[in-house]
Amino acid sequence: MSLISGAVPIGLEVLAIAALVIGIGRLGGRPLLRWLTVALLTGVLLAVVVRVFVKYQGWSEKAASLGSVLWVVITGFAAAMAVLAWRGNRWWRRIVSVLAVFLAVLCGFSELNIATGYFPTVQSAWQRVTGSDPPQWIDEAAVATMRQNHEEPTRGTMVWVDIPRDASGFGHRRELVYLPPAWFRSDPPPRLPAVMAIGAEFSHPSDWPESGGALKTLDEFAAFHRGNTPVVVVFPDSTGTFNNDTECVNGPRGNAADHLTEDVRPYVVSRFGVSPDPAHWGLLGWSSGGTCALMLAARNPELFSAFVALDGQLGPNSGTKPQTIARLFGGDAAAWAAFDPKTLIEKHGRYANMAAWLGVSEETPTVHRAGGDDPVQPEAVAGWDQYSEDHAANANKLCVLLSAHNVECSVVSYPGNHTFTAAARGFADALPWLAGRLGTPDTEQRPLPGVA
Repeated sequence: MSLISGAVPIGLEVLAIAALVIGIGRLGGRPLLRWLTVALLTGVLLAVVVRVFVKYQGWSEKAASLGSVLWVVITGFAAAMAVLAWRGNRWWRRIVSVLAVFLAVLCGFSELNIATGYFPTVQSAWQRVTGSDPPQWIDEAAVATMRQNHEEPTRGTMVWVDIPRDASGFGHRRELVYLPPAWFRSDPPPRLPAVMAIGAEFSHPSDWPESGGALKTLDEFAAFHRGNTPVVVVFPDSTGTFNNDTECVNGPRGNAADHLTEDVRPYVVSRFGVSPDPAHWGLLGWSSGGTCALMLAARNPELFSAFVALDGQLGPNSGTKPQTIARLFGGDAAAWAAFDPKTLIEKHGRYANMAAWLGVSEETPTVHRAGGDDPVQPEAVAGWDQYSEDHAANANKLCVLLSAHNVECSVVSYPGNHTFTAAARGFADALPWLAGRLGTPDTEQRPLPGVA
């Protein structure tokens, strides 16, 4: 059952409104109009406070959706009415009024989920709450047993891994690796390419395969390519906890960058036998994960040769530039510069072997730029340090800068909004190009979109 459309979200909202009406009760003779006015103002004030807090934290310049704002207002309204009508209501109406507040909060989170596509179905939410896994998800011991028994699955296998943090010291949760059927055909396994796929700001390693539909996309790709896909590092833990926005940098929130490059990548090479050649390693990410993909590629061309950034920003951010430097780097501007893509790209100069797919979830013309050494005109990258959710403008600025430093790139639109549901389509669109670019067996090399 869907959690982003249909009976479940609609039914929850109907129940919340019904509970609110019943909880208010019959207030004849009492100052109902005055109470309704106070309750409505309380709801509006709560929405303003939440919006200011979200913006201050640098989570988003815009509200997730009109529906999410409306249900924050209704939550404040319901809470105020429960307090104001408490003394005059019967005991059972008091219970219903409290239930109305609870349901309004649930509706607010439901609208946020609809706006982000984080939990697309009841099953995905249940699996996260209970910690249960689909049948394809196993641990490394089970993988060893499969290899001993010479088992070759018909679909890809998701493997939970506990990667040591010796190099970074970064505290993290269990992470996931997707192994295509072809990986099980030989011992030692074939030297397949690898992709490091990074989730959004508030994330869990299982988000991409579940919410982003990556598992389905990879299985379908493998079915048409003799069981081959890249071994996808699905998906490293770049945050450590759900609400620890590291933006994949090293700083007070943890050495996330070192974890990805010095813990995760070497472990996958040694444990699963993938190719260590940077020509066979790529990056992929959505939202802040797209920003991570950009930053890691710009910073580590000796480790990666291609990246897909879906709705990413121009650089790691946690609010304004001063807020970002304070929050992510402890106020150290030099540390910020060490992870700022524009600074990194200009300092590095010409890249020898790098390509980029810049996906945006809004309608925009496909733009391809061949790698070269053309100087960047200042107006082409104006406002680089200013946070913007105009993803098309960001992608085009980035492509101008990249192409001037010999990085071939394309700006490509995909249908939908800034949601995991839409990002799933962006991932499916980019995978054939990325797999071919990295040298996946039985996969043709495709040009970037827009090539004449």
